[in-house]
Amino acid sequence: MPMYPPEVYRSWLTPLRFLQRSADVFREKPAIIYGDRTWTYPEMNERVHRLASALRASGAEKGDRVAYLVPNIPPMLEGHSGVPLAGGILVAINTRLSSPEIAFILQHSGAKVLVVDSELARLVEPILGEVPALETIVTVEDVPGGVRLPGPEYEAFLAGGSPEPIDWPIDDEDETIAIDYTSGTTGRPKGVMYTHRGAYLNSLGELLETKMTSDSVYLWTLPMFHCNGWCYPWAVTAISGTHVCLRKLDPAEVWRLVRVVGVTHFCAAPTVLIALVNHPDATAAPLPRKLIVSTAAAPPSPTIIAQVEALGAEIVHVYGLTEVYGPYTVCEWQPQWNTLPADEQARLKARQGVGYIVADDARVVDAEMNDVPADGRTLGEVIMRGNNTMKGYYADPEATDRAFRGGWFHSGDLAVMHPDGYLELRDRQKDIIISGGENISTIEVEQAIVAHPAVLEAAVIAIPDDYWGEVPKAFVALKPGASLTAEELIAFCRTRLAAFKAPKAVEFGDLPKTSTGKVQKFVLREREWADHEKRIH
Repeated sequence: MPMYPPEVYRSWLTPLRFLQRSADVFREKPAIIYGDRTWTYPEMNERVHRLASALRASGAEKGDRVAYLVPNIPPMLEGHSGVPLAGGILVAINTRLSSPEIAFILQHSGAKVLVVDSELARLVEPILGEVPALETIVTVEDVPGGVRLPGPEYEAFLAGGSPEPIDWPIDDEDETIAIDYTSGTTGRPKGVMYTHRGAYLNSLGELLETKMTSDSVYLWTLPMFHCNGWCYPWAVTAISGTHVCLRKLDPAEVWRLVRVVGVTHFCAAPTVLIALVNHPDATAAPLPRKLIVSTAAAPPSPTIIAQVEALGAEIVHVYGLTEVYGPYTVCEWQPQWNTLPADEQARLKARQGVGYIVADDARVVDAEMNDVPADGRTLGEVIMRGNNTMKGYYADPEATDRAFRGGWFHSGDLAVMHPDGYLELRDRQKDIIISGGENISTIEVEQAIVAHPAVLEAAVIAIPDDYWGEVPKAFVALKPGASLTAEELIAFCRTRLAAFKAPKAVEFGDLPKTSTGKVQKFVLREREWADHEKRIH
């Protein structure tokens, strides 16, 4: 049998293929809409090639880290293709971090180039002396009144580049395409390495699970810095959909764009969904097109799922972590569930489900890594591996070894496995409440609380108790104009939960959150336990 060279029957799996194909096939189609401006796919492709060649001309070499501190505007989207096309590794930085946190990421990644929005440049200016590896700073002037750092302006930088085709600079699809830094709520953030292959496959997974086509219009409500926007910068480009960029999340603007531009898809954490469904414009007019909303981060309650779908949208519930490219599992919908009552459908959809089509199955295991019984009751840790698992933590082999012990990625999330093979989260290992020897899922208690019509959102943590060791305390934000007492809420919970699971204390007010919409339970927990330490001493 003749032996042919591998390139005859095999090519690298890389997202660089996506823009090339869309520009070749859809030569007049809008690729990006931002404000009153529109770029076609060939125009986007030209800008990306100019960016890549300008980066090379600036001295960026293969494997160099190129950091971006830019909101959800076209330059951030262009960076997802332009940086890897130049041979670089994209480091998209959380736009809501402090100067010291940004300095750490620039230092740890060894970024050689920084592209920064002028409105955010004030965060970089005081730390420039702390990042000696940084050689080039490019400032994006998208809004007036920002800070201009030393170095070229973005549009001038692109103008100096060439639109001519560039050979893909990868030698192996397992090369790193991006480093995403975790939120760092329990210590220094870790740099999660994504590969070309993993990003390619996760992008296809997003398209399959959310039913995207070339007619799809995707609204950027999810930060692109977060897990590279769950790989949607590459996914939407792959299917030749239209990106609608949104510099700042504003519920009124979201609903306007949904109706005026014909948005078909967006992603949002449950806290964002709460803000959207409670905005007056949510019910101002019927949705003009089928709207699919992917949600993840903190587990959504059946209540918020039902509220969104009552507007005529379809919720796709996914689950994952930064270490698995964002979503890894999806609550795959079963046709026989369509005949169930709406509240039962919402309860089923609140489960985290099964592995993506392009991913391996997630397991729920005990301390010895044996699968727990699929009884919907036995707690275990969610572990994953395969196509959509990170390459490792950048420059942190010890943390990588801990995360990959036993040959699987350990999520730190506690879940049960149902008899139908769908997993359902119960808590983070650090969040589970052990009260008098009984495990209490904070998620279960939170879902009972938000079922109350006066409640906007809630967070539950363990607080110290002299008799039980720990008991649940609820922190609750009420809907505007609503009134509710702690006693009334506790009584309501006891109609839905065993008495020992109901909160023993309730505090009303706003909830502290991360930049991606997750409630910062550690802030609440540290405050409560610090107060306890003061009392006993």
